[in-house]
Amino acid sequence: MCRRPDGCPLSLRQKRATAQGALGYTLSPWHTRVARAVAWADREGELLVATISTADFRNGMGLRINGKYYTIVEFQHVKPGKGGAFVRYKIKDLQSGRTIDQTCNAGSKFENVQLITREMQYLYNDGTSYYFMDNETFDQIPVSEGFIGENAQWLKENDNCQLLYADTELLGVNPPMFIEVEITSTDPGFKGDTVQGGTKPATIETGATIQVPMYLNQGEKVKVDTRTGKFVSRV
Repeated sequence: MCRRPDGCPLSLRQKRATAQGALGYTLSPWHTRVARAVAWADREGELLVATISTADFRNGMGLRINGKYYTIVEFQHVKPGKGGAFVRYKIKDLQSGRTIDQTCNAGSKFENVQLITREMQYLYNDGTSYYFMDNETFDQIPVSEGFIGENAQWLKENDNCQLLYADTELLGVNPPMFIEVEITSTDPGFKGDTVQGGTKPATIETGATIQVPMYLNQGEKVKVDTRTGKFVSRV
């Protein structure tokens, strides 16, 4: 018996919709190329989505299950002495980051999606959306403030970010692993302050507050690890 989150079998049909209608804005040339690359087959006014079986599993492959997007972390085909063959697999929710262990019958069908990461330059925030520019086509793409979430505190104008897509649907925006930013506000440092252990809060130009060594002052530049939010070094 299949224990996929949405049960078995997986429905192959979904309502007909163009990629532009689904996104709500005109697709850039790159998005159009991706949309054409997706395996769509039109039959009786409905859309047939691309499917794979467990025999096609590969680590890093993208799946759409019950409306959510996952990537395969690892899998194992099992052939017991008694009973039918089955597959143990671990998938990662691409939006929440949560991993799930699952089991299903060998040969079970899944909806496959193409996962694509695009490097885009962060331009500006107009108060409601963050704007990114495709480095190849120079098209500007708006992303809502709510979608960016906590990563907004690490976005610095003109820095390159990684945008993850499942086919043409944007799943997430990742800032650079490290950013170099100016300290805009902090208590003054003193010559007697040492590096050993002592830290103080400092606001950086992106708006985030981090802990920095006591000797640093407003106007100095620092390197920050966006994964942890920690000070790395003075620049």
